[in-house]
Amino acid sequence: MDHITQRQLFLKHVAQTSDTPLLGLDVNIVKAKGITLTDVHGKEYIDLISGISVSNVGHCHPEVVEAIQQQSEKYMHLMVYGEFNQAPQVTYAKLLCSVLPPSLNSVYYTTSGSESIEGAMKLAKRATGRAEIISFKNSYHGSTQGALSLMGDESFKNAFRPLLPGTKQLEFNNVDQLKEITTSTAAVIIEPIQGEAGVRVGDENFIKALEKKCKEVGALLVFDEIQTGFGRTGTLFAFEKYNVVPDVLCIAKGMGGGLPIGAFVASKEVMSALSHDPILGHINTFGGNAVCVAAAQATLKIIIRDKLHNRAKEIETIIRKILVHPKIKGLRVIGALGAIDFGTEEQNMKICKFFIENGIITDWFLFCPTALRIAPPLTITNEELEKVCIRMVRNLGRSLLNG
Repeated sequence: MDHITQRQLFLKHVAQTSDTPLLGLDVNIVKAKGITLTDVHGKEYIDLISGISVSNVGHCHPEVVEAIQQQSEKYMHLMVYGEFNQAPQVTYAKLLCSVLPPSLNSVYYTTSGSESIEGAMKLAKRATGRAEIISFKNSYHGSTQGALSLMGDESFKNAFRPLLPGTKQLEFNNVDQLKEITTSTAAVIIEPIQGEAGVRVGDENFIKALEKKCKEVGALLVFDEIQTGFGRTGTLFAFEKYNVVPDVLCIAKGMGGGLPIGAFVASKEVMSALSHDPILGHINTFGGNAVCVAAAQATLKIIIRDKLHNRAKEIETIIRKILVHPKIKGLRVIGALGAIDFGTEEQNMKICKFFIENGIITDWFLFCPTALRIAPPLTITNEELEKVCIRMVRNLGRSLLNG
């Protein structure tokens, strides 16, 4: 099959969610290793977004690949509703809980971040007996109906209404609005660092006030760490930066080393609400798939052993040092998650397309189209990152990007 035919088949048979996938460029990747993607022509690209914060340990990490191979030779799928005592699930849950606060000791496996949010919403309603769920403007929690109801951007929601009733969005980092959280609130779901808003960091006083308010009214505090988890922001999980402990932690993306897996984590007491009245209060077919869990365990072991959360801090330092240019109107970086703001959507899209054409994979943010995303694998070396940042700065000075 030649390259042109592959492109035609792609556009004909694979569902598209925009008129111009990847800015109209024809990028056909056939191999990914470490930080490098290779297309059908042999052209190499540096992956600066990690598949949107997924490949935290790089693409096809040999230890992850080995774990996948070994488990796939034993078994790949069994029922996952608790009928079988599956060693991969148990050993990974034990490892994950060992690096979390004691109250986060019960893991419910899912296959995606959206499913983790959906499960957390149901858990909060069941555990509290309440219906209202609060989130924040410019938040992104997924695209399924429930998660979409929590999204903090109306333009992405209006075409799909009516959505879930009993939801409300407050202003992020606005302490005064926390009074809207009441004894009718089942849960408050928050990204401690808003990703699709263009890397907006939660203020420490705001996060602590939010935790206090939730405790006062008996609402569950749910942290969406689907993008910020597993070392991305300089700590293993972003909540560690605030000295607070959420009641429920939602995770996915960087969890599986490239395979689809997620989870929501709570205390055994809270999680037990899903086990009765009715039984099977939440189920999914593939959550905790043995091969995906094996990949997740290998991934977490690598992150812990190699202290990749500390690498994220070094990545931040390099980005701040080198990415300086008159075209850059703002730079928001925390760990290995950054937004390079060029001031206008037109300029940002032009620069994003130019970078991809020149072998640097990046993209923009859903709710901040003026900014370009940078979220490299945490395994990128200082030398590799310095080289690509220098290339970016030099490219910004080229005549094609003037104006």
